Amino acid sequence: MNKQIEALLVERAGYEKRGLKDRVAAVDAALRELDFDHKYMSQETQVETATIEPDVERNVLKRGKKKKG
Repeated sequence: MNKQIEALLVERAGYEKRGLKDRVAAVDAALRELDFDHKYMSQETQVETATIEPDVERNVLKRGKKKKG
């Protein structure tokens, strides 16, 4: 196996372990460019799923206005 493919597979395993799906997909794309394919690789078509994580963190407590004087 090509050393570059081996390095990408190690990198992919690390991203997968940490739950970084976007990075895993990027590594899979790089592997496909090198003509490597495996059944556990992410599919090219993205399926939209609901997420419970907010896109932007927001302050929960609203602060009152500062008193002048």
